[in-house]
Amino acid sequence: MFDSGYSIPGVVTQPDKPAGRGQTVHPPPVKSRAIDLNLPIHQPATLKNEEARRLVEQLAPDLLVVVAYGKLLPPWLLTLPRYGAVNLHASLLPLYRGAAPIQWAMANGDAETGVCSMKLDEGLDTGPVYACEKTVIDPDETVQQLSERLSVLGCGLIRRTVEGILSNSLRPVPQDSARATYAPILTKRDGAIDWNLPGRTIHNRVRAFHPWPGSRTAFRDLQVRVLKTRVRPEETSAAPPGTLVSANVGQRYLAVVCGDGALLELLEIQVPNRKPQTGSDFVNGFRVVTGEKFHHAE
Repeated sequence: MFDSGYSIPGVVTQPDKPAGRGQTVHPPPVKSRAIDLNLPIHQPATLKNEEARRLVEQLAPDLLVVVAYGKLLPPWLLTLPRYGAVNLHASLLPLYRGAAPIQWAMANGDAETGVCSMKLDEGLDTGPVYACEKTVIDPDETVQQLSERLSVLGCGLIRRTVEGILSNSLRPVPQDSARATYAPILTKRDGAIDWNLPGRTIHNRVRAFHPWPGSRTAFRDLQVRVLKTRVRPEETSAAPPGTLVSANVGQRYLAVVCGDGALLELLEIQVPNRKPQTGSDFVNGFRVVTGEKFHHAE
């Protein structure tokens, strides 16, 4: 929006938060960009008090542009700007309303997703939609790769949406709430691998849930993280789900039998206090015997 010549009286974002093992305090990405552009930055702990209201009233915005703020806006804030508030959401609404739309679209094996611009109301991603852009989900791309592509689509879409709002040439269309689905915030429990699921489903969840909450399973007395997988085409096994299959002839690999009999190859795996390693290195290091099993992780 800055590059398009719009006047930006202020940037409101979340407070800096600790992250990583060292819990080093990091600013939100939008703050870093605002610093680069020399824009006024405000980081209120909440928008639900009179101090925050006075702040926004002093900024006197004509339009709010909201991207990944992470909290519902209070009703007074939605009606304060004369053009309201427009939000960018990373799904094809009304599908995947909520906090983790990219991850759940990938985890559920959807063939496509996209971004939508919408007029914010008091509900959770329930406002009328201005416009959407679609894109396919490659069956083996990571959630980071998809997120980057959606961010590029979103930049163009939000710019066109703002132009349409200000020129009065774009009208929002109500969502069909009967078709709505939800993308709840991810929890640690989502990362526990259930080997009874089909191989493709587990593969989708591994790539969707990295790095958080990650995908983990139990081997012997260890909790291990599965970082990268692929379904081995046209290979199946009648062994129980969770059974490890190690190929010793030709190119060595490690695979796991899934609920549908498919073999899910483990391309990258990590044990506690060690660097990520290939499945074949895991086999060598732990002297894995074909027939051992992965178990449900706590």
